[in-house]
Amino acid sequence: MHLIQVDSVQRWMEDLKLMTDCECMCILQSKPISIEKDEQNELFLSSQYSTGDNLQLLLKRAWIISTELSRIAQKLDKNRWQRVHSMTVRVNCHVRSMVNEYHTLSRSSAEGMHQLEKLLIDKCSEFTAFTERCLQTEDEEMLKSMKSGVNETLTTIAQYFGQLIELVLTHEAQHLLRQIEFSGSVCITESAISSLFSLAQEGSHLCRIIAKEGGVVALFKVCRQDCFRCLYPQTLRTLASICCVEEGMHQLEKVDGILCLADILTDNSHSEATHAEAAAVIAQITSPHLTFTQHLSSFLENMEEIVTALVKLCQEASSGEIFLLASAALANITFFDTMACEILLQLNAMKILLAACSDKHRVDTPYSRDQVVTILANMSVLDQCASEIIQGNGVQLLMEMLFEKSSSGNPAEVAACERVQQKSAVTLARLSRDPEVAEAAIKLSCIPRLIKLCRSPTERNNSDSVLVACLAALRRLAAMSPEGLEDSDFQQLVKPRLVDSFLLCTNMEESFV
Repeated sequence: MHLIQVDSVQRWMEDLKLMTDCECMCILQSKPISIEKDEQNELFLSSQYSTGDNLQLLLKRAWIISTELSRIAQKLDKNRWQRVHSMTVRVNCHVRSMVNEYHTLSRSSAEGMHQLEKLLIDKCSEFTAFTERCLQTEDEEMLKSMKSGVNETLTTIAQYFGQLIELVLTHEAQHLLRQIEFSGSVCITESAISSLFSLAQEGSHLCRIIAKEGGVVALFKVCRQDCFRCLYPQTLRTLASICCVEEGMHQLEKVDGILCLADILTDNSHSEATHAEAAAVIAQITSPHLTFTQHLSSFLENMEEIVTALVKLCQEASSGEIFLLASAALANITFFDTMACEILLQLNAMKILLAACSDKHRVDTPYSRDQVVTILANMSVLDQCASEIIQGNGVQLLMEMLFEKSSSGNPAEVAACERVQQKSAVTLARLSRDPEVAEAAIKLSCIPRLIKLCRSPTERNNSDSVLVACLAALRRLAAMSPEGLEDSDFQQLVKPRLVDSFLLCTNMEESFV
């Protein structure tokens, strides 16, 4: 009723300032008429975001402003003052639009935000006026002296902008976490977790903000409440994203997160999707690429239960995706403790994994085969592993993996194929200390294939790591059966030092005759 009583023109005037199209402002105020060809590179914000999620709108606007500031710095270095000024006006418009949009869509503002907004807007206005004066100045010496001031102002704007975005994102994360922690509603909690997951996908910096604000604690609290069981997969997926940063790991350790994950994995009443997402968290926190490993002490205490549950998940996986998550977690675990390999041996994991490789519903991509051969390579350091390989027809599988090729040419898939070739050669080299394995490999013509990989760069996609692994495997097999090599292969690939054979193969040109 109040809206009806307000004069319609007055209402329109109030709404208009929040609906300003900053691209139109740029066209009206400062679109240069020039022969420069970089106008098509201007960044526009699609109108579809005005009714979308305010967080995504904010991130999109922030990305545009950040990119524009970088471009201003580039144009400034080239003394292209016309472009500097027009882009400054555009940044000014984007900053004002961002502030207005956020206040229109946001529930409240963080402490100190208004002061920072005023500082940023004032500095942007000052910057626009400054660049306009530079544009009107023809004296080269004067421009040089003004340039340092422009650079200083640009740096200040970038600092204010960074601080404001940090404050806004922290405020948004806090709001979402309050909803997760205090709402008993499944619907509200689901929506908040979904928004938090989207935020975490924007990069490690945002994951750090979420972790510092207690995101890991709040999400594990959800995973300990039966009333939210339907949200476990989504919650665990969000946890896996946040735990890619050290702050997330610290939070996980504080709330006994690994114990919670072990409980979920070993609880048969949970769905396969829940088990798979728990495996994804395990894969994330055990990644060999992480430099922080303080959490691993508590992991060792629960390792046997976790490994057992993951092997079962591999065995019963209903899809390739489920198998990939479970096998990736197992592969990572085998890197940091040999006890994991011994547990896997006791659980007949070798037999289960080898059987899975002949099931196209479970192992259907080079990524899955990469995880399997990683586990085999790490287990192959154990002497008992050789008999398991023989019984499970594992040498045949390793031979097939030496032929791994990408069907799509996708760079990630090509890299996965290289890893499969490398690790299968490493596994063969380690296992061939057992005469029975070496004999089986020789009968399957592994030696000619290894020679081909060494001599033909295209067969190994020019990978040096594959070459080194193949040379090592070849030398181990040649020691068992030297009559399997021609003299030229022996003289070039086996007899010299490994580094000399490596240099010979990397400098080798293929013959297309």
